[in-house]
Amino acid sequence: MSFCAVRMLPRLILALTLPFTPILVHAQPGGTVPYADGEVALEGYLALPPELAAPVPGVLVVHQWMGLTDHEREIADRLASEGYAAFACDIYGQDDRPGSQSEAGRSAGKYKNDVTLYRRRLQRGLDMLRSRPEVDGARLAVIGYCFGGTGALELARSGVDIKAAVSFHGGLSTPHPEDAREIKGTILACHGGSDSAVPDAELRGFIQEMRDAGVDWYLMMFGNAVHGFTHRHDPQRYDAKAEARSWNAMLGLFRDVFAQ
Repeated sequence: MSFCAVRMLPRLILALTLPFTPILVHAQPGGTVPYADGEVALEGYLALPPELAAPVPGVLVVHQWMGLTDHEREIADRLASEGYAAFACDIYGQDDRPGSQSEAGRSAGKYKNDVTLYRRRLQRGLDMLRSRPEVDGARLAVIGYCFGGTGALELARSGVDIKAAVSFHGGLSTPHPEDAREIKGTILACHGGSDSAVPDAELRGFIQEMRDAGVDWYLMMFGNAVHGFTHRHDPQRYDAKAEARSWNAMLGLFRDVFAQ
């Protein structure tokens, strides 16, 4: 053995006995992210886990009818704390920020009455999420609340390659139920048992739509929970038990589909 080899031997033995420590890549801090749909300026919110050893699954968060608010930012932050990269997208655009429920109704109605436009805006958000280097583009999901729950289902119906779509107290109807045949991921609808905003006929129609298309889907109904039961900022609607159970159901779904 050469002199150099003898000198290196103690170092080699030490290296082999030390525990392996992966090299962690510190993610860039989340925050406001500008993007666009053609000439329409959009502004989303990105939340990332603090440390990444490799790209992680990405979750698109679709806002309720008041637009991107603290509710969606908090949801994105909670998802990041669970180890996911979350992007709260902006459907309306920087020039459309509803200040009242009547304004929100007009803004939401524009997209509910033009599903092609709605799906395109959802796709722009998904494209932005997928473009991030911290995101594993093969493991994506979408979730949404109220108006955004409708959006999560519409994005899935458009045939995009996602692992799951989760609707929290969202509208369940669509002008194109036949598009359910294009759904590639698992569908979870979290629905309040006392949600008067979704008629029973609409609920039955959704179930029939999923059955007819042979979708991998399930529906969870939470007794006594009303429309908007996840909104912590609204004490009249918030149901802590239903919110916690629906959140855990979503996380369980993610663990399942992202491991496949």
